[in-house]
Amino acid sequence: MTQPTRRDCLLKCVALGSLRVMPGLAVADAVLAVEIKERRAPLRATPPNEIGPFYKRLAPNNAHLRGASDPGLALSVNGHVLNVRGDVVPAAKVEIWQADHLGSYDLEGYRYRASLSADTAGRYSFDSVMPGHYPGRVCQHIHYSVTAPGHKRLITQLYFATDPAFEGDPDRNYTRDPIVMSRELVRPVTLAGDPDVIHAHVDFDVVLEPL
Repeated sequence: MTQPTRRDCLLKCVALGSLRVMPGLAVADAVLAVEIKERRAPLRATPPNEIGPFYKRLAPNNAHLRGASDPGLALSVNGHVLNVRGDVVPAAKVEIWQADHLGSYDLEGYRYRASLSADTAGRYSFDSVMPGHYPGRVCQHIHYSVTAPGHKRLITQLYFATDPAFEGDPDRNYTRDPIVMSRELVRPVTLAGDPDVIHAHVDFDVVLEPL
């Protein structure tokens, strides 16, 4: 039998009424805060990854990258920005850019590019499409640049455990892309919806180092 995680236990306590969350505080945020405070060891900083040639400054503050008629598998990504002590980093700037579902970057405009601000709980989120493969890169990916006062800038990339390049086993095969230097950047994908409106979801917390 699988041992329940601390999060599972806390959520069960909420469901049974033995742990209460005050109005105005989201259950997920409260549970995350408890988990962070209970961790004994510092968090490991998110591994860096190269910036690539397609970064553009001044992307719009728009969390909805996917248009209603955009082709490709719909994708939502959310996470928190934390520091190595486990504290949330409010108002961090999260810049993202990616290829479309065919593997093409918009070099003239700002399609599939955004500059977001984490909220007071360190949360960020956006919706997009699953990026495609393109010549010169083995794996699907989304680029990140994360900055916050008092912290080092983080340049990294998000990868997907469902990528065909991994053949279902990212633990063994993530090095097929020589740019993927850490298994930690390959995240599981959750499918939701129904066959007509199916979409993918990924959680990607990022941890910043102090200056």
